[in-house]
Amino acid sequence: MLDKEGREITYLRISVTDLCNLRCKYCIPEEGVNKKCHSDILTFEEIEKVVRASAELGINKIRLTGGEPLVRKGIVDLVNKISSIAGIKEVVMTTNGTLLKQLGKALKEAGLKRVNISLDTLKEDRYKNITRDGKISDVLEGLEAAKEAGLNPIKLNVVLIKGFNDDEIEDFVNLTIDKEIEVRFIELMPIGINGLKFHEKFLSSKTVLQKIPNLIPIVSKDEFSTAKYYKLEGAKGKIGLINPISHNFCSKCNRFRLTSDGKIKPCLHSNREIDIKSALREDKDIIPILAKAIRVKPKEHHINEEDYKPIDREMYQIGG
Repeated sequence: MLDKEGREITYLRISVTDLCNLRCKYCIPEEGVNKKCHSDILTFEEIEKVVRASAELGINKIRLTGGEPLVRKGIVDLVNKISSIAGIKEVVMTTNGTLLKQLGKALKEAGLKRVNISLDTLKEDRYKNITRDGKISDVLEGLEAAKEAGLNPIKLNVVLIKGFNDDEIEDFVNLTIDKEIEVRFIELMPIGINGLKFHEKFLSSKTVLQKIPNLIPIVSKDEFSTAKYYKLEGAKGKIGLINPISHNFCSKCNRFRLTSDGKIKPCLHSNREIDIKSALREDKDIIPILAKAIRVKPKEHHINEEDYKPIDREMYQIGG
C-alpha cells in the first residue's frame, strides 16, 4: 500500500513487550519503569491478527522488538505463527543478545531469518556501566549461538555516543576483517531521556569515516536500506552508517510501528499514535485502522528544526 507521499509501505516493526532484562542508561530512566498490567499489553493472538491484516495491505517484513523481545514468554511460538502467514516473506528481530544462547536455535527453527544485536561497547566495564550491571559475555555467547543457528547475516547495532564509545570505532570496524558480520553505527536520536542531553552526546556518523578513511563505499542491494555501506579492503564483513539526524532517510521510509500496548505509530519521531487495541478487543475490522496509519504517515520528521521537542515516550515503550 502506498502512503500519501507515494512510498510503498512494506515493513512493520512490532514491540512485543516494554520490559527488558537490562537497564541501558540511554533507554531506561534511572528510577526504572512503571510496569504495565498484563491486560494493557497485546496478546500474541492479537499481534498475529495485526500481522495477518497487515499482510493483506502489502506488508511483507516483520521485525520483533522490545524492550527485549526474548524476555516475553512464548516468543518462539509467536515467531512460528507469524512466519507462517501468507505474504510474510521475512521475520527478523532486534535483541540485546543476552538470551540468544538459550533461544537462538529454536528461533531459527521457528522461522526467524536473522537478528540485529544491540552492542554499544566491546569493553566489559563500560558494558556493565551503561547497562547497569549487564554482562558482555552473555552477548558475545549469544552472538556465537546466533551464528551457529544460522541467523545470518548478523548485524551489530552500535549507537554512537560522544565521550562513551567514540574511542572504540576502530575496534568495531576491525571485527569485520575476519567475521561475516555487519557493524552498523547509528546516530543517537533525541527520544525521551536522550532529548535532555542530546547535543552533548550526539556524534555524527561522519566520525566513522574520519577515523577510518580507508573504508570503501559499496552499493546495497536493498533499495529500502537505511544504511550507507562501506568495507575494509579484503574484509569478510561490512560497515553500515545509519544517519537519521545528519542525513535523514524519510523519503524512502517504508515502515510503521506497533507498540506493545496497541498503538500504531506512523512515524517514530512523532507523538501521533493510532489506537488499534480497542478495535481488536471489540472484534472490529482493523484493516481500515492500518490503512489510515499508512495514509497519515508524515512526509518527514522535524528533528533538526529549532522548535523540535523530543517525543513523549521512551524508546523501550515504542520498540527499538
